[in-house]
Amino acid sequence: MNFDDAIRLTEVLLGFAFAQQSIEHFKSFADEQRLFIPRFILSVLLIIGFQTAWVALLLFVLGLAILHRFQGPYNGGSDRMSLLILFCLCLVYFAPTQRWQEIAFGYLALQLVFSYFFSGWVKIINPEWRNGRALCDVFQFSVYPVSESLRRWRESPRVLFVMAWGVMVFELIFPLLLLSHTSLIVALIIAASFHFANACLFGLNRFFWIWMAAYPSILWFQLRFLITAD
Repeated sequence: MNFDDAIRLTEVLLGFAFAQQSIEHFKSFADEQRLFIPRFILSVLLIIGFQTAWVALLLFVLGLAILHRFQGPYNGGSDRMSLLILFCLCLVYFAPTQRWQEIAFGYLALQLVFSYFFSGWVKIINPEWRNGRALCDVFQFSVYPVSESLRRWRESPRVLFVMAWGVMVFELIFPLLLLSHTSLIVALIIAASFHFANACLFGLNRFFWIWMAAYPSILWFQLRFLITAD
């Protein structure tokens, strides 16, 4: 994937994610509508590729306004990743040279790698993740709208123990998967499947689309790294 294609794919995926999120607020409070209806319009413009530099800059400013409205990232990690992607895109658009554009986009790729690695590190130093108890609590006490049949997973501690270690090991070795293009593709498919499962099971759909929007950066970065190394 070349640089221009990766940027364009990031724009489309990010615009789709923002448009989907914005629709949820169309019938909300008036102050939220004043933020999310313009965000929806800007998202459509980003998808079609109209004045993407200025559209992304306006989306970034709106993102800061939304942070102020909800007194922080009300969707946690997905909001932070959204602003990070927008910030890096703005740096790409307004950077004076191709080299600085690539540095900005490469920074996004590295942050994506670190997001998985540090997530795994936080889990593995937690004894409740190491013994599988953390996942049991997720299924038993989750505040998300999960079915009773899904909550029965708490009755299978051995399965949840294996699942917990599978998640931790995958996240910790994620940086090593950059060494091979094939392994990176497989890793991204696994990671996307994990986010998709969380979206279906727990309603965490925002994480799926936002992390997908960051994937073109790491695909470009990995190829660019191998070419430079060769």
